Amino acid sequence: MRVLLILLLIIIGFLGFAQNKTDVSLFLKKDKANYLTEIESESGNLFTKLGHHGPAVENQWLGYRIYFDKKTAIDVYSKAKPGLEIRDKKWYPSKKEQLAGWGADYYKVGKSVGLGGVKLWDGEKVVPLHPVSKRSAKVATKGDISYMEMLSEGVSFKGKKVDILVRVTVFSNKREAEVEAFSNTGEEVQFATGINYFKNLKVEKQDNYIATWGIHPEDVAAEKVKIAAAILFNKNDFEKQLDDSDQHLLISKPTKSLTTWITSANAREKGINTFESFLNHITISN
Repeated sequence: MRVLLILLLIIIGFLGFAQNKTDVSLFLKKDKANYLTEIESESGNLFTKLGHHGPAVENQWLGYRIYFDKKTAIDVYSKAKPGLEIRDKKWYPSKKEQLAGWGADYYKVGKSVGLGGVKLWDGEKVVPLHPVSKRSAKVATKGDISYMEMLSEGVSFKGKKVDILVRVTVFSNKREAEVEAFSNTGEEVQFATGINYFKNLKVEKQDNYIATWGIHPEDVAAEKVKIAAAILFNKNDFEKQLDDSDQHLLISKPTKSLTTWITSANAREKGINTFESFLNHITISN
C-alpha cells in the first residue's frame, strides 16, 4: 500500500511538473471572441486588422508577438507576476489593471527587428521580408509548449524569390523562447537578426549574447518601468555584427536555417528585477 501511495505521489508530481503554462492568441479585431489558428494575406499586411497586430504566444513569464506587416519584428509583453494574461487582456490591460498587477507593453520596437526579429542580408544591406506574394501566420499549442509561425512567401532576394518561415516557441517553466528561421524554398540565405536599443539603455555584449536594460520610450503603458532583454546565440553561426544606432544586428553565414533564443524581464518582477540578476540568470541558464 505504501509503495502504491509513493508511486501515486510521483505520478501526480510529474503531471504537475508537465502541466502546460503556455498559450496562443490570434484573432481579428472585428471578431474578438473568435480565436483563429491561422490566417493569410496576399498583401502581407494585416497589422491594423489583427488583434495585437499579429500572432502572439506566451508562457507564465512573458508574451511575444510578430507584427503582421513589412517589419515582421518581434515585440515583448512584460508581466509583474507569473500567469497567462494575453487571452484575458488581449495584450492591452487598462492602466488601472496594470497598476493592480497585470502586465504591460513596455517594449518599443520602432522600425527595428525588435527582440530577435528576422530579416535578410544581401551583402550590403538589410532586406525586409516584403513585398510578398503571400504572408500567413499560424499558432498552436502542443503538450507544454506553444508556438507561432509567420511564413513570408515570394520575397525578392539576390534576383530570386524565397519563402522565409519564422517560428517562435515558448516553453512551460523556461523563460527563454526559441526563434527559428528557415529558407523554405531551399536556397541558402543570410539572415539578419538582433536586438534594438535606445541611447539611455545599458548594453552588455558577450560572445554568446547581447543584453539591454532600461526604460524604453513607450507611451502605451501606465508607468515607466525598466525592462531587460537579451538575444542569445552561437557566435559560429554569424559572420559579423553591425550597429546602426538603433539596433545591434547579427548577420548569419549563408545557411538554410538559423536558431537563436530571446528572453526578457522587468523591474516589477519579484525575482529577476535588476540588470545584474538578469545577466546572472542568462549566464547560468544558457
